[in-house]
Amino acid sequence: MATAPTDPTPAASIKAEQRIGFAKLTKMAFDGVSLLPLLTELTGKLDAGTASPGDGMDLSLITQLLGERDTGLAIQNEILALHRLYRSPCATPTPRLRVLALAASIDMGGNTPIEFLLQDSDIELTTLYVVPGTAMPSPLPEHDVAIVIASDSEECRPALAEIDALAATWPRPLLNPPAKILNLDRDKLYHLLDGIEGLEIPATLAVSRAKLLQVLLSDTELPNVAGGIDFPMIIRPRGSHAGIGLAKIDDVFALGKYLIEQKGEDFFLARYVDYASEDGLFRKYRVVVADGKPYACHMAIADQWNIWYLNAGMSESESKRLEEATFMQIFDIGFGLRHRSTLKELSDRVGLDYFIIDCAETKAGDLLIFEADNTAVVHNMDSPELFPYKPAQMHKIFDAFAALLTQRAKSRAERAA
Repeated sequence: MATAPTDPTPAASIKAEQRIGFAKLTKMAFDGVSLLPLLTELTGKLDAGTASPGDGMDLSLITQLLGERDTGLAIQNEILALHRLYRSPCATPTPRLRVLALAASIDMGGNTPIEFLLQDSDIELTTLYVVPGTAMPSPLPEHDVAIVIASDSEECRPALAEIDALAATWPRPLLNPPAKILNLDRDKLYHLLDGIEGLEIPATLAVSRAKLLQVLLSDTELPNVAGGIDFPMIIRPRGSHAGIGLAKIDDVFALGKYLIEQKGEDFFLARYVDYASEDGLFRKYRVVVADGKPYACHMAIADQWNIWYLNAGMSESESKRLEEATFMQIFDIGFGLRHRSTLKELSDRVGLDYFIIDCAETKAGDLLIFEADNTAVVHNMDSPELFPYKPAQMHKIFDAFAALLTQRAKSRAERAA
């Protein structure tokens, strides 16, 4: 059995490189600040051989934010071959808690954006990128509590496997263990949550392109190759996130068009559920679960089923913002109360210390689960003038996350005393 690196000691800890970081750079892009001057500056330093590893990681992120994902990943891979430990900006020079985040070498959406959760706190965040084939540092960097921030995606599996091999003997509390993160995969999540009273989660099935082509090129019916799933159905490429390649397919002709447009060989299929409210609008909710307690994160309202917050027109509609504000303000006696027992059972089965649910309510009033993961973005970037109700709610989530980390570290210290 693999053995975890020894307990961290100051003398042998590797140096954490400073970087601007995910939260600040993403906020700049979100606010429309041009990243080109910084891109030019960091590229110049890299070309001159004066760039630090932190500069390189910032350059990788900026490149991805500007739409050059593959180039950004290539830069990141080169930097991580040299250095894998980074310190995020901290609000205080004397942090009260040290958190070690265990990340995978993946694009900017593949790890929990933990900087957003801690950027205004008195908690120090250091991120260690776990690169398969490269030994973990021994001893580990100093920390009071660790958390796995890699996602359940295929690209993260090797890193999760390496962490999992060390999890049982990790010298500090380890939150969001890899074995539980892997249960968030779409086809596994259905089996994990199936049967919870008051919850609906359509079965998700992985189907190959070859099998789908049988439906197009022969008399084979879709249910015969898709485990009973029939039109209309939802399809997406296996491994995709953030709605990439997501589509509602109503018939064979739409399926043929979709397969021409998509290049993948494997797809996830699920039954389409019409969750429109009585007014014809669709409402999608994001709920954060920290230490078993649910918190309202956002609510998107649109006239189409495939809602994301950025395509829901929330900024343009005062009535939508008022409804979202109400959702947040009365969550504990409204949405949260209606689904309390369902959310409790869901949280118990998922078993993660921190995760996010994207969901809706069915016409029958049940909780409809679209996705549960540990990497969805939870942030406080929206304009406080346009969304005055959001900062307090976001800080409630941030405080809950900080309390979770503190409690886990405290419990370990008390057991050791």
